[in-house]
Amino acid sequence: MAIELLMPALSPTMETGTLSKWLVKEGDTVESGTILAEIETDKATMEFESIDEGTVGKIFVAEGAENVAVGDLIAVLLEDGEDESALEGISPDKAEQAQETAKQEAAAEDSPKEAAKPAAAAATPAETSGDRVFSSPLARRIAAQKGFEIADIPGTGPHGRVIKRDVESFSPALSPAVAGVAPSLEGDAPFEEIKLSNMRKTIAKRLTESKQTVPHFYLNVDIALDNLLAARKELNNMSDDYKISVNDFIIRACALALKKVPAANVQFGGDVMRHYSRADISVAVAIDGGLVTPVIRGADQKGLRQISDEAKALAKKARDGKLMPEDYQGGTFSISNLGMMGIKQFQAVINPPQAAILAIGAGEQRPVIRDGEVTAATVMSVNLACDHRAIDGAVGAEFLAALKIYLEHPSTMLL
Repeated sequence: MAIELLMPALSPTMETGTLSKWLVKEGDTVESGTILAEIETDKATMEFESIDEGTVGKIFVAEGAENVAVGDLIAVLLEDGEDESALEGISPDKAEQAQETAKQEAAAEDSPKEAAKPAAAAATPAETSGDRVFSSPLARRIAAQKGFEIADIPGTGPHGRVIKRDVESFSPALSPAVAGVAPSLEGDAPFEEIKLSNMRKTIAKRLTESKQTVPHFYLNVDIALDNLLAARKELNNMSDDYKISVNDFIIRACALALKKVPAANVQFGGDVMRHYSRADISVAVAIDGGLVTPVIRGADQKGLRQISDEAKALAKKARDGKLMPEDYQGGTFSISNLGMMGIKQFQAVINPPQAAILAIGAGEQRPVIRDGEVTAATVMSVNLACDHRAIDGAVGAEFLAALKIYLEHPSTMLL
């Protein structure tokens, strides 16, 4: 019996995805473990692996198709001994049309410019429907990289669609400023609309829900870093095999503070409260188009070097778009650090279902009073956002007090 391949849910929040690339074609024989396609989720571009053996009998969703719903039929595998007759009755709505469009577009993309018919030379601006411009995903990506307006590019693909060769051969006319003519300052400012990625859509949805449904409250504290910076310098001078960052100290200190104040290591679950016995720290990492929060699991049970190695590896995977669901699912507490960008203080939005997130500012030289005298110290401001349904003000304050002790006296992390 033919095996239907459905759009997989490759992350807990994924509702739709983009089928970025097929790695097999119709007629190919696949085994269990064969990578069939690359799929862009709301978190990253991930590989879709076959769990069955067979022959690719039919591909229903074109390469580059966007907003493919989880559970939609994308392809069919034929088992040993089956032929195309097994495909009868398997035809999702619009699948044939999408496949035909993909074939026409692929042929147009691959054909050399010289082979274009005279009609291509007389190409007209891209076909539109209302405000929509028809173009291939690859063409849109290249146009965005080159800074071109896709609507300005004549399309030579099927039905006037803008395709790769159109963008690569496009030469925009001189702008008024380049031509020596002052641009018009009348009316509304010019703008460009860029379609949201799956990741940006998910970020917008989840954080809007967080601010609307989670009662945030905020606590601030200043932390002196002189002892920590001295300890970090000493550790890093001991070996070239590792480089411990301030963020690594913060991750461990947060994990230990959660162990010391377990009432802060919780999540609100409607009619129940989840109390976690392990500190899994989510660390916000900025990537192109958004951010992700890979998790350092059991950070309270790991040393600074192990935390450092894991954090660097996860950050690299995040920026390369290679995070797996197990890398970012879960987490009991989040950290967002903008200190390296010079931000002194900010408030972060809680990442549900977590109940707290720590926003970390830059360490800077400030005047402080010690023993009745004014002296200089390196001070960092942090802001704790709490879900008031799960964490009371006193608990949040107790957590920050513990965190302050660990960071101002890093030797206590060894106890």
